[in-house]
Amino acid sequence: MTDILMPKATAVWLIDNTALTFAQVADFCSLHPLEVKGIADGDVAAGVRGLDPISGGQLTRDEIEKAEADPDYRMKAVVPKHAEKMQQKRKGPNYTPVSRRQNRPDAIAWIVRNHPEVSDAQISRLIGTTKPTIVSVRERSHWNASQIKPVDPVSVGLCTQIDLDAVVKKAAEKKRIADEKNGITTDQEETDVLAPAEENAPEAIAAEPIGEVDAESVFGSFAELGKESKE
Repeated sequence: MTDILMPKATAVWLIDNTALTFAQVADFCSLHPLEVKGIADGDVAAGVRGLDPISGGQLTRDEIEKAEADPDYRMKAVVPKHAEKMQQKRKGPNYTPVSRRQNRPDAIAWIVRNHPEVSDAQISRLIGTTKPTIVSVRERSHWNASQIKPVDPVSVGLCTQIDLDAVVKKAAEKKRIADEKNGITTDQEETDVLAPAEENAPEAIAAEPIGEVDAESVFGSFAELGKESKE
């Protein structure tokens, strides 16, 4: 059943403005019948101002009339169309199966090596590890440091590619803003574009092309060299 906002105030209004039974009011407002009777007698919720559930969109006039005609009928609250979307789903902590926990140091090493801009807090939330573990892997003081090999956390099932991309993008944007504040700029066009081959080639390569080679003259020169060496 949908939770009623301010149930006691709603019960006060229903008691004062309808002919509903105490049991019907108690059922709708999730209260005990004796508590509703106490509200009617003035012993409970004294001074509480009634809240109209019709104007609040929690109940319809037709529903009240139907309940007044039948004491055994239990009213149903109005459920908003977008009730599910209005409820925020809280994301719980990442749970890593025991069989995959041994892969955490390898995943940390991979992130530290390939994405140094990602903070320890982001790594901790992404793959469900602790900051001391991250620091030990980063500083190579981990008890199993000699056996740690960088492994993509997606490939071992510690996170999804979408989550990893989102974390990297957020960290890169944060680093870019920090660099701009510190006056650090990187010219990507100069660093990423390779210079033409002609600029780096030796002068011999850039020289004019050699004409056609005469085979007889080449072998003839070798023959003359042979004769000179015999003499």
